[in-house]
Parts: sequence; structure tokens; C-alpha cells
Amino acid sequence: MTTLTVRPVAGHIGADIDGVDLARPLSAEAVAAVRQALHRYKVVFFRGQTLDHAAQIAFARQFGELTYAHPHDDAPPADHPEIFTVDPRRFEERYGKGFQEEYRKRQYSYVDGWHTDVTAAVNPPAGSILRAETVPDVGGDTQWTNLVAAYEGLSAPVRAFVDTLRAEHRYGGAQQVEGDSEYGRRINDNLLVAVHPVVRVHPETGERALFVNPVFTSHVVDVTAVESRRILDLLYAEITRPEYTVRLRWEAGHVAFWDNRATAHLAPRDLEHLDVERRLHRVTLIGDVPVGPGGQRSELVAGRPFTADHRVAVAP
Repeated sequence: MTTLTVRPVAGHIGADIDGVDLARPLSAEAVAAVRQALHRYKVVFFRGQTLDHAAQIAFARQFGELTYAHPHDDAPPADHPEIFTVDPRRFEERYGKGFQEEYRKRQYSYVDGWHTDVTAAVNPPAGSILRAETVPDVGGDTQWTNLVAAYEGLSAPVRAFVDTLRAEHRYGGAQQVEGDSEYGRRINDNLLVAVHPVVRVHPETGERALFVNPVFTSHVVDVTAVESRRILDLLYAEITRPEYTVRLRWEAGHVAFWDNRATAHLAPRDLEHLDVERRLHRVTLIGDVPVGPGGQRSELVAGRPFTADHRVAVAP
């Protein structure tokens, strides 16, 4: 068996893992090595893999149980309810060609789009595994940022301040999703809302990470609206600093595995004007309820925990 090797690819985040075939069961030692690399580098990349849906699911299950595809996806691949397919054409078919334009109109700053997966749930996924099937020759890169490094980059007084804060997370974030469209009805009929600590303590490493993001965080609780906006703008500027990020140029067969408790990521923003095809498939590991530095646990406001038995309500 080829020896598994881990090679960092950026200063604060990201590593390539070579010498492993994800289509085969991993040894206990290999699983432990991948987990250790994930904790240290936050996102790891496996290049040139040959996986189908079943093999991707089998690989992921070596690291934990899997969620249903997505809180708002009622059409995962047949016989594979864990798979969420990332393909802009799916959204166009369901919500119309104007969906992306309407999404852009709701954005208020350059940091919009950065997110941690499904933080509207009281137990956001612990990790995400994304596999590329079809990618364009130009564009379509994904970026990740290290939320632990972002927290540690704050000054001590600011860290002490944000350690005490909590914020609400919901689909639409600060921009309320209206219910007069199919997308709005789907969001509101499958409502997920939670209040999380602004700083999350990683349950395995003990590291503290900023736990807010522009896609899902609506506001900081127990402060004024103006104060909330100023606090979040400060933190969003911090988590999107280029030095904390890594960028992946996708090729078919590449797989990215990230710790959803310590990262945020940005889907590509450079493809809307191009007639290209991009299809990737994601599975997510069931997560635990976040805990803050003072032991404060996240609170469920609406919906239910995000697990394998999730069901999607579809408005007629």
C-alpha cells in the first residue's frame, strides 16, 4: 500500500492528501491520519479520485453518520438520499432563470456568499465532503477560510468581547426570505432557525473559532440593530481576510473534505455570464450542538435538528 502523505498548500489552511484510494475502505490508521490532517488544516484535498455516489457515501461514513441531502432538497439522486447535487441548472429548473439575479439583489457587500454549511440548524453539519463530476475549463474555483485563525487574529479585548455574544442564524440571513415565490415557500415551510454562540469551541480540538457567516447569520442578539450590523461587519471582514484562505482549482475526480466547525467557504462567483456546466456532489456529517467559551449551548428557535431522517415539505 502506498504511504499516505499530507502536504500543506497554504499558510493557514488546506492540505493535499496523496497515497489513498477513497473508493476502497481505509485502514484505521488512514482514517486517523485523515482526521488528524482535517483538524490541523481544516480542509483537505484528494485529487484524481474515481468515485460514484455509493463510494462517496461509504468513504464519508468512515468519519460519522450522514445527514439527509439538504434541508430544502426534495429530489436527491434515487437510492442515495444523502447526496446533494450542486448544479446551478437545478436551481434554474426549479425556481426560474431569474433566481440568481434576485439572489444578487439581496447581497449588500463583497463578503456575501461566504458561509458555513447549514448553520440555520441547531446542530450544523460537522463536516462536508464535496466531489467534482463535471467542471468548466475556466473558472468555478471554491475558496475556504480558517475561522480559528480569524478568531486568533483579533486583539485580546475584542476576543473577550465576542466570546460573550450570541447570534441568530436562518436561511436568508439578514435579508428576510419572502414567501410569495416557490423558493420563499420552500424556505418558510421548512423553517430552520437557531441561536448560536458567536465563538464556537471545537468539540475535538478545543480551539475557538468565529461562528458567524453572511449567508445565514441574521443578527447578534441582545444588542441594537445598528450595533449588530457593526459587529458583524467587523467579523465578516476578519473571516474573509485573504491570508486565512485557500483556493481549489477543481478537476473532475477531485474531492474536498472540510471541517464545518472551523471553516467557511465561498462558491464560485465568476460563472454566471458563462455558458458552462458545473456539477458536484456533497454529503454532510451529522453535527453536534455548538458550545461557546462560557459553556453556552446553541438554542433551537424553529425546526428540528438536521439528521438523516430529515423530510422536506413541498408547497403545492
